[in-house]
Amino acid sequence: MILNLTVDTILNRAVAGDDLSPEEGVVLLEQKDSAILEDIRVVSDSLRSQQAGETVTYIINRNINFTNICEQHCSFCAFRRDAGDKGAFWLDIEQILEKTTDAVKRGATEICMQGGLNLEAKIQGKSLPYYLNLVQAIKIQFPHLHFHGFSPQEVQFIAREDHLSYADVIMALRDSGVGSMPGTAAEILADSVRNIICPEKINTATWLEIVETAHRLGVPTTSTMLSGHIETNQQQIQHLQHLRSLQQKAIKYNYPARITEFILLPFVGEMAPASLRRRVGRDQPILADTLLLTAVARIFLGNWISNHQPSWVKLGLEGATEALRWGCNDIGGTLMEEHITTMAGAKGGTFMEPETLKNAIASLGRSYQQRDTLYQYK
Repeated sequence: MILNLTVDTILNRAVAGDDLSPEEGVVLLEQKDSAILEDIRVVSDSLRSQQAGETVTYIINRNINFTNICEQHCSFCAFRRDAGDKGAFWLDIEQILEKTTDAVKRGATEICMQGGLNLEAKIQGKSLPYYLNLVQAIKIQFPHLHFHGFSPQEVQFIAREDHLSYADVIMALRDSGVGSMPGTAAEILADSVRNIICPEKINTATWLEIVETAHRLGVPTTSTMLSGHIETNQQQIQHLQHLRSLQQKAIKYNYPARITEFILLPFVGEMAPASLRRRVGRDQPILADTLLLTAVARIFLGNWISNHQPSWVKLGLEGATEALRWGCNDIGGTLMEEHITTMAGAKGGTFMEPETLKNAIASLGRSYQQRDTLYQYK
């Protein structure tokens, strides 16, 4: 039984199908009482059932980080290197095709491609048209494989280096075979936070502009949040409000593409620079905090973004499975390899066999179904 009438009213509005206000979202995130937290969980799970159904989905995919050479110095990143540093890498097209061929042999329907901001890589011109060559090489050899790649930060970087508009970059990638864009580099969409943890990255307005441009040009995106570092509850809800508004705009103006999913990415700081670790005060995510935010994200976003996914890389498979009880309807992908979070100190591993994901889902008494990138059943 809910003892807090304010929370009771908020949850009743959510159950009735209403969108919560940012202020109501913050109230939910401030709750500590175990009985109230359970009521929030139950409502999020009920909304998940209504909005996304009982079947938990997963995807067979491969993540390829094509380079860790990066011009930026984000305070939470243990992945980046300067060119010439020990451990720096930049995969050539043949290496990427080898990884892609292996992924297809293992049943992958998607390649997810992201990397550092390498000043040697270009989209056109006399230098090295790396990005388009990479996409085209994969699509020529594997025309039915979905190419999910290049975040808003990478689009901004390419546009800057090649003196193109964001729309020109997105159209060039789309026409070469990119099927969707990861909504990463969002971190927290509040510039007061970004100025501390990633001051060299694009600001909030630019991230939103690039994602909206992708939707307008027919390129679906995902959406993410990096949580549990220095941000406040208010800033978490501000972030969710930005995502909800983006999706509402795509629907209002009948854009040909929209946000397909929301993925919560709790901060892993074990190998992050010491200054940020000291500010955060811990190295690994707090599961209880992540689960509450997972539930509130479902309640706040679910009318507009119905697919919600945890990160087994960051939470471990046990934590990600528990998140399926707190509003998530998808357990993510097999990945096959993952470097960015693992190098930060994550304990969840880098590869999940499909059978492992299915067994985790079945342990909750839920059915499972393989999907593609755009949430069509396979």
